[in-house]
Amino acid sequence: MSYLKFEKAPMTNLQDSLPRELLRTNRSGAYSCSTIVDCNTRKYHGLLVVPVPELDDENHVLLSSLDVTVIQHGAEFNLGLHKYQGNNFSPKGHKYIREFDCDKVPTTLYRVGGVILKKEVVFQHYEDRLLIRYTLEDAHSATTLRFRPFLAFRSVRQFTHENGVASREYHEVDGGIKTCMYAGYPDLYMQFSKKNEFHFVPDWYRGLEYPKEQERGYSSNEDLYVPGYFEMPIKKGESIVFSASTSEIKTRSLKALFEKEVADRAPRDNFFHCLVNAAHQFHNRVGEDRYLLAGYPWFKCRARDTFIALPGLTLAIGETDYFELVMKTAERGIREFMEEKPLTVKIYEMEQPDVLLWAVWAVQQYAKHVGREKGYAKYGKLVTDIMKYIVAGKHPNLTLEANGLLHTEGRERAVTWMNSTANGRPVVPRTGFIVEFNALWYNALKFCAALAASRNDEKSVKELEERAALAKESFVKVFLNDYGYLFDYVDGPMMDWSVRPNMIFAVALDYSPLSQDQKKGVVDICTRELLTPKGLRSLSPKSGGYNPMYVGPQTQRDYAYHQGTAWPWLGGFYMEACLKLYKRTRLSFIERQMVGYEDEMAYHCLGTISELFDGNPPFHGRGAMSFAMNVAEILRTLKMLESYTYQRD
Repeated sequence: MSYLKFEKAPMTNLQDSLPRELLRTNRSGAYSCSTIVDCNTRKYHGLLVVPVPELDDENHVLLSSLDVTVIQHGAEFNLGLHKYQGNNFSPKGHKYIREFDCDKVPTTLYRVGGVILKKEVVFQHYEDRLLIRYTLEDAHSATTLRFRPFLAFRSVRQFTHENGVASREYHEVDGGIKTCMYAGYPDLYMQFSKKNEFHFVPDWYRGLEYPKEQERGYSSNEDLYVPGYFEMPIKKGESIVFSASTSEIKTRSLKALFEKEVADRAPRDNFFHCLVNAAHQFHNRVGEDRYLLAGYPWFKCRARDTFIALPGLTLAIGETDYFELVMKTAERGIREFMEEKPLTVKIYEMEQPDVLLWAVWAVQQYAKHVGREKGYAKYGKLVTDIMKYIVAGKHPNLTLEANGLLHTEGRERAVTWMNSTANGRPVVPRTGFIVEFNALWYNALKFCAALAASRNDEKSVKELEERAALAKESFVKVFLNDYGYLFDYVDGPMMDWSVRPNMIFAVALDYSPLSQDQKKGVVDICTRELLTPKGLRSLSPKSGGYNPMYVGPQTQRDYAYHQGTAWPWLGGFYMEACLKLYKRTRLSFIERQMVGYEDEMAYHCLGTISELFDGNPPFHGRGAMSFAMNVAEILRTLKMLESYTYQRD
């Protein structure tokens, strides 16, 4: 039985199939994405979506979709599906789908009378090229296939509409055509492995509608340009491969290339393999530099996300080499930032005050994975320089105060992971002494002291331990309240009494400033008020301003973003805290928590985890369809479970 397989009933029921999305990516940041019935429901959807650095820093939809029509005895059966204004779907090709399976590669089986047509899709790893193989499994009479491409040539953040500027010019190439609608864009090459006829019948298809954009309060209509159609006969048992790319290819190589790409694909036949596949989708390569994208379809590489996600996306699945490649690029960015030089890396938000602290945490995970001695040899200088930079007060928004804690200004600008803004101001203006910043600071001091001790640097050990002792004493005084949980932030006389998940880091990190009883108090309140099957809520239902449903227009969603929504990556640190506090007695509890995430493999975006979830039942997935920190922390939790299970056995 396939792990990700859907029979006829859910595929032909649009209420079941349209919410399910499928994402394929390559290492350049390009991707192919739609619903499992190939009906685009977002402006971000498209068969070939690629970065065009000559234009801007966004991805661009070149080929929106490709309709295939089966022709027998003069009768035409269009297998495509589009939503138009007025809730009209046409041409309703989904009714011919018999099954869909994406364990290895996304495979759709269509049945039209006596015709059985199989469609398989891969996105080439190191080229901006989509490959689709069509195989005629069965047919009782002569069959012809017609392919009609829908072109957009626009940014993922915009729409295209019928206009007189778009070029209708095309040129024949080996097995197909190339065309380019607007100056500045690359040519789009559409080629087939079999000789075909291209019929130039230019037209605009008007009024296509994207319901996901409607839900999000955005404009949702566009027109798409169709230059004509390709047509060719196909025999029973024959396969035809279609290529859409920004570069030409020799069509005689298409079939072998498709087979090679399929062979390179790891199966998504269980929960873990789905997450590993999702982890690889965040890999991004620009020249010799390696990055982790924060998520799909709209996120770029962000500094904080990189360091939080890096251990889970690499070390937890045994890919130490990719950790080192990403860290090599990131270290260059860190040093350029600390030396006040222009960044030569494509990492955003390096200036955020907790980024350096998360970088130290990522190195700490590496040292645990490969051994402290190797960890120090590789990154000891970096960690030491980061700590000296912070202590010297060189960071523009991170000040080490006399009480040994770090102070940050966040009234006017969001400076933590809770970064939503409205009217130019933070929705959650966390400022002053921020709880996770200082939990990370104490952890960093103790980690660096341990590194110094391993190389018998007594002077550094003494200095670091003294700073850690002061930070520990002050942390408890500043953050612990009479109700047994931690203030989210303290700014002078202002103390934020909201019950938020950021206090869990003070328990989850390897070095905690809290006593055992204090840790239990924090975990207990997180369990009672914040825990959901999809991670920790960003705010307790008992706290003022609780808003758990991430729906509606942009402003409405901004106010809900960190006011009660649930985040799986926070759940990862919560489960780490449970394991550290309660050891093996919580194994079965955490295994049950994992079930809540495994359920997501067949919903929303198949085989990965959404950015966030509603904080109330049924905990619907929202935001970006695939989010790096969530995938990373679930993988890291599975790794921790494995190590504790081995201990138990």
